[in-house]
Amino acid sequence: MAEFKLPAHSQVRKDGRVFKAPADAKNVRRFRIYRFDPDSGENPRIDTYEVDMDHCGPMVLDALIKIKNEIDPTLTFRRSCREGICGSCAMNIDGRNGLACISASADIRGDVRIYPLPHMPVIKDLVPDLTDFYAQYASIKPWLQTRTPAPPDGERLQSKEDQEKVDRPSACILCACCSTSCPSYWWNSDRYLGPAALLAAYRWIVDSRDEATGERLDALEDPFRLYRCHTIMNCTEACPKDLNPARAIGELKQMLAHRRY
Repeated sequence: MAEFKLPAHSQVRKDGRVFKAPADAKNVRRFRIYRFDPDSGENPRIDTYEVDMDHCGPMVLDALIKIKNEIDPTLTFRRSCREGICGSCAMNIDGRNGLACISASADIRGDVRIYPLPHMPVIKDLVPDLTDFYAQYASIKPWLQTRTPAPPDGERLQSKEDQEKVDRPSACILCACCSTSCPSYWWNSDRYLGPAALLAAYRWIVDSRDEATGERLDALEDPFRLYRCHTIMNCTEACPKDLNPARAIGELKQMLAHRRY
């Protein structure tokens, strides 16, 4: 692959590289983006990209794609659906966790500052290592567990009221915005499951078709796995799908308390 070279109109500063917009650009926004390649042996830096918004889509993800395609092909980030469904483009934008594909650049004042999700190992640039996050999700056994045989002539049915209990929690897209917004998760991510995994646990515990409620609650009865939550509510504030992990965690605590007494 050919060696990447800075465009002629770019500059290099101590805190990172600056990519200037073309001289005739009228509607310019600056995107200050976290850059880090662990394999390079260099320290993290912030690169600045000036983007002509007259020739760019309205979302932050549009700007990132334009930067990668037209300005700096070394920039690394995740993206997929561009519809706020897959959660791939979760990152910290202007100090808040969110999805780049549904975050409008026009809603941000001043320079657009973009970092990877906080307090996670960084694979490269805006790509966090979610290995532990997904392992925690897998640990709550996110599938239907039953002992009784399935009906021979149909599916396992539930009432409309029971279905509504799992409808919203099932909308979680595992973007990790909630967990990486949580200070308790920052400091105890090796033992605290975090809002996303606990929301998934709640989804299966309240599912009327599941027959492993006791075992699921037993697995959460631990000083760290569930009770490290201090109801800070950052998780609910950060969720791009308007879900309420904090409420689900509170209800899990109530279930365990009622079971004891």
